[in-house]
Amino acid sequence: MKTGSQWRLLVSLMFAVIFLVGCRTQVADTPTAQSSETVAGIGGMGGGMMARHHASIPDEYAGVVNLIPTDEGSLERGGTIYATHCASCHGDGGMGDGPAGAALDTAPAAVAHTSLRMGDDYLYWRISEGGAGFSTSMPGWKEILDDQARWDVINYLRALGNGDVQPGSSMGGAQYDPELEAVRQATMLDQAVQQNVITQSERETFETVHTILEQYRIDHPEIANESSSPTEREAKLLAALVEEQTITQDQADAFITIHDRLAESELMP
Repeated sequence: MKTGSQWRLLVSLMFAVIFLVGCRTQVADTPTAQSSETVAGIGGMGGGMMARHHASIPDEYAGVVNLIPTDEGSLERGGTIYATHCASCHGDGGMGDGPAGAALDTAPAAVAHTSLRMGDDYLYWRISEGGAGFSTSMPGWKEILDDQARWDVINYLRALGNGDVQPGSSMGGAQYDPELEAVRQATMLDQAVQQNVITQSERETFETVHTILEQYRIDHPEIANESSSPTEREAKLLAALVEEQTITQDQADAFITIHDRLAESELMP
């Protein structure tokens, strides 16, 4: 005999499957509308993760700013909404490993991680409009979630990525693990050196600056989350580190060059 929690999980999974079938049909009927600028600037990665993250934000959403404070109330509301609408695909910990997401052709994003790198306007746009134009099955939520609800979810996603909240336990899935991410990056850099994309010296420079940059990104969300392109935000963070003399200008310039080369090689996800 199934327990109450088992029945709830079974019902949730059934709902997710039914919901995704509808989403897949909806997205299949939506023409892909990637601009040449979007694709050309991502090292030929087409509709991949890099292309999606560097896509031009529509005027309707460009520059919007989150005015909902990341307080206990917002995180509680955002967590409830996330568990109800998002965890089935993105997983309890926001790492793209929810049970319903396993059946999708384009894997759900690891939103707990990527939300720390994306601006307010980008996240609000993608949650509002979903995967339209990117050949993903994510539905748009603007007709279901009001303005505050969408910002509450964004606050919750970033809190997941920062480790400020612990994942729920409704759908399963891993928690964002910085140590595991470091292992994945090390593997990627190993491959880059082996394939002569970068030198060993460049690898060491990249790792040094990347570690400092990621911590600075967490410590300064006012820069990391501002509404601008990922390239502009990263340049601003690097400039701040140079001004504080935490890194040199040569290190900052080398980091950008190495980052671009890794992206063009398609080794960087």
